[in-house]
Amino acid sequence: MVGPGLVLKVEFQAEALSVGRVLVKVTSSSSQISIVEDRLTIQVFRSYTLHILEILFGWVYFLAWAVAAYPQLITNYRRKSVIGLSFDFLALNVMGFLAYSLYNVGMFWVPAVQEEYHRRFPDAAKGVDLNDVLFSVNGFLCTLVSITQCIIYERGMQRVSMKTRTSIAATLLCAFIALFLTIDQKISWFDYLTSFSLIKLGITLVKYIPQAHLNYTRKSTAGWSIGNVLLDSTGGVFSLMQMLLQAYNSGSWMILFGNFTKFGLGIISLVFDLVFIVQHYWLYRDVMKYTAVSMMEQFTDSDSRHNSNPTS
Repeated sequence: MVGPGLVLKVEFQAEALSVGRVLVKVTSSSSQISIVEDRLTIQVFRSYTLHILEILFGWVYFLAWAVAAYPQLITNYRRKSVIGLSFDFLALNVMGFLAYSLYNVGMFWVPAVQEEYHRRFPDAAKGVDLNDVLFSVNGFLCTLVSITQCIIYERGMQRVSMKTRTSIAATLLCAFIALFLTIDQKISWFDYLTSFSLIKLGITLVKYIPQAHLNYTRKSTAGWSIGNVLLDSTGGVFSLMQMLLQAYNSGSWMILFGNFTKFGLGIISLVFDLVFIVQHYWLYRDVMKYTAVSMMEQFTDSDSRHNSNPTS
């Protein structure tokens, strides 16, 4: 028996028989007993060193993907122009990062969503880390800055296509309908947030296509920062390495399906980064050199004509 005002501290030992995750819950049949911590998570790894490596890879991919947004902003600022940067890409990107931010914030900070995740994937480690949250929010804010640059800098005749605007409007409409169904408890909050992760994955599948097509039609990558591509590919590699290491170290490959969006983002990013690298360093590598020589010849010819005309 435990009297009023008394604190009961319980200690126990656990022996690990295999790798995996166990959730221990504490309940009481008495209303007079208040439980401060009602659950305890026990995670068994194959190697603590590998666990540290998981964390390291996570922050490396976060830094690479977070910093990847800045070379494009710097390029726009130096050129005072956004010509060569696809507006369709930016519109899809801001929508994708908004959806991914909502998913990560909910998965990381909402206890009910976390509980539902572990109920469906009992052997998986946590699906979202702090660096996932910071990455998505940082990407959303940087894309907003890039859109602001499109308003104040030279942009030529570029605009968001009707197809992209229609797709974004349809996505927002579906999200609002799903929200009302969730409030009406027809859909769980976990499923609702998961739909945002699928939106992000779907947008990532198509968002790079307008930029790759723009580079193709212009036969140039001018205005599209290759620094963005190189950092993005670095982040993709380390993101995949982290997830594979987590799956091996926790003894459950279900972690890849528990956060399939993160896994898919790494794969898709690497594929399109390869396309941009081929465009920049192979297909259109001589375009800028040719343009520079042509402009120099024009200035030289103009100066010659100017000097040969005594009335000028």
